Amino acid sequence: MTKTDLISAIAKEVEGITKKKAAEVVEAVFNDIHDSLKKEEKVQIVGFGTFEVQKRAARQGRNPQNPEKVIQIPAKNVPVFRAGKALKEAVNEAKKPAKAKKK
Repeated sequence: MTKTDLISAIAKEVEGITKKKAAEVVEAVFNDIHDSLKKEEKVQIVGFGTFEVQKRAARQGRNPQNPEKVIQIPAKNVPVFRAGKALKEAVNEAKKPAKAKKK
């Protein structure tokens, strides 16, 4: 699903909302998550998951084009998402095969 698909789905699901208004809402949500992560704040959406920033330590790596050369990879912050229990269960429920009936 793309951002455009998401906007269209919201416009269909929510009665009385236009695609333009749905796009504004989606942009506002993404901007608020973005701004919170920039401030290294956790964004927790109950039933869905948690967005947060984790610090990745500096480390040594190898250049794939020249494996003998060791390079320094600097420390940095990375955004991560951890799915909530309800989302994990919903995803796993979709993958479960139908149970065979006993005779």
